[in-house]
Amino acid sequence: MEFRILKYFLTVAKEESFSRAAEKLHLSQPTLSRQIKDLEDEYGKQLLIRAPRRISLTEDGILLRQRAEEILSLVEKTEGELLSHDRTIAGDIRIGAGESINFSLIMQVAEELHRTYPNIRFHIVSGDGETTRKRLELGLIDFGYIYGKLSSQKYSYLKLPVKDRWVLVVRKDDPLAKKEFITPADLWDAPLLLSRQSITPITHGAEVQQWMQKPLKDLNIVGSYTLFYNASIMIQAGLGCAISFDGLINTTGTDLCIRPLKPAIYAKPIMVWKKNQVFSKASQLFLQALQEKFS
Repeated sequence: MEFRILKYFLTVAKEESFSRAAEKLHLSQPTLSRQIKDLEDEYGKQLLIRAPRRISLTEDGILLRQRAEEILSLVEKTEGELLSHDRTIAGDIRIGAGESINFSLIMQVAEELHRTYPNIRFHIVSGDGETTRKRLELGLIDFGYIYGKLSSQKYSYLKLPVKDRWVLVVRKDDPLAKKEFITPADLWDAPLLLSRQSITPITHGAEVQQWMQKPLKDLNIVGSYTLFYNASIMIQAGLGCAISFDGLINTTGTDLCIRPLKPAIYAKPIMVWKKNQVFSKASQLFLQALQEKFS
């Protein structure tokens, strides 16, 4: 499986057309079609559903697209690290992170480093804790901004001097909006939207589940989310109320409001990276700056 063929396959998957993909790749359509057919024959798998007007992916094709994106991203990252010149520190630093108002602390460090080394580029890869850990494991990102505990044998981490408060986001016309604060009993029968992390104890969901004082199976969970913007749309549509970190959205001028939980619960973020990871010069400088700032 050559990188070149993976690029061909991804272009066809994106364009959903051999003719448009061939034009982008500066290939003849028969040549491109033959390359993809050879790929399918090599593994004995049909990857594409060839319809007259639109090309779509089979289940195996969807899997290959996901893996191809990961492989080519890692290749691009490695090439950038190898091409970085000693005299001009440059390169890409990839940080996986979920939503948190406190992530601004990390960006302050990034901005200070970028001022000194303007050829360093920062890329934020959004996702919840589970997704970020998987990307770390695969080497697709250099650092993760996450919550909860990780294996000390696999990862190193840096504690951050902040914490995120859990709150309830609810429509203003909901009876819960009339309460000064929200207790666990208030939510036992309410339609709840929970972040995927808050229903996964291995990340940082344990404090939410303990605060509820009831097993998740006994609650009226109507849905879950990974990033809160979409959850806010679900709330506005009347699907339910959501437990989330404070500060993720500005409710001014909307039909949403925020209510604190009682007793209050918090989650503490950490910056994490793989142990014994071979960092680029740019990533080494960023890690050094983080340690100087927060150690």
